[in-house]
Amino acid sequence: MTKKKKIIVMSSLVFLLALTAVLNVLLAKSRVANGDSALATANYFTTYRTERTTTRSEELVQLDSVIALYEEGSEKYNEAVNMKMKLVEIMEKELVLETMIKSKGFADAVVSIGMDSDNVNVFVNSNELDSNTAVTIYYCLSKEANVKPGNVIIMPVYSQI
Repeated sequence: MTKKKKIIVMSSLVFLLALTAVLNVLLAKSRVANGDSALATANYFTTYRTERTTTRSEELVQLDSVIALYEEGSEKYNEAVNMKMKLVEIMEKELVLETMIKSKGFADAVVSIGMDSDNVNVFVNSNELDSNTAVTIYYCLSKEANVKPGNVIIMPVYSQI
């Protein structure tokens, strides 16, 4: 397959992923506008994961297209490979942290780790958080991802599942 064909295929895939994300957001907004706010809240975690997965897929496709365009060993090639590896590492950490937090008794949780910063955002399915619960979550983050206290934000998002 020629480089031109690869670029066209990759561009088409990126377009389809973007279209999926836009339709997903529009559908969620229409449900909220129709009075299904409880449904929208209940699906917060699912929607967040879907949007995150869509965005990450787009990023991976873009990185793959850069990798395909440049010669192995070139500066751009190595930069794209390193970014892809970092993104995959972040995705794995998020999954492990979400599982660990859920194992502490939460119905659901999402973790977002910054690509360009050391910030970690945690959203847990809880109507409120006390200091003991926040410390438990932070302990998981510090042990698994070596996160500093100033870089962590823990937010309760109550939804009925």
